[in-house]
Amino acid sequence: MPQKRNRNHPQLIGLQEAAEYCDVSYRTIRRWIADGRLNAVRVGPRLLKVDAAELAAFLQPTGGAA
Repeated sequence: MPQKRNRNHPQLIGLQEAAEYCDVSYRTIRRWIADGRLNAVRVGPRLLKVDAAELAAFLQPTGGAA
């Protein structure tokens, strides 16, 4: 019997769910995608989704103390 390979597929979430996760508006998520700050995957003719792990990394604070 052939052995199945373990494929690590990213967990894709919808833009509305991403907006709720980031506590921003849906339009802000769309702007981040348009600006190239966040990558999205087209899964249908009009449907976009984002990688949940990438979104979490995007929200991590970076350098510099206030």
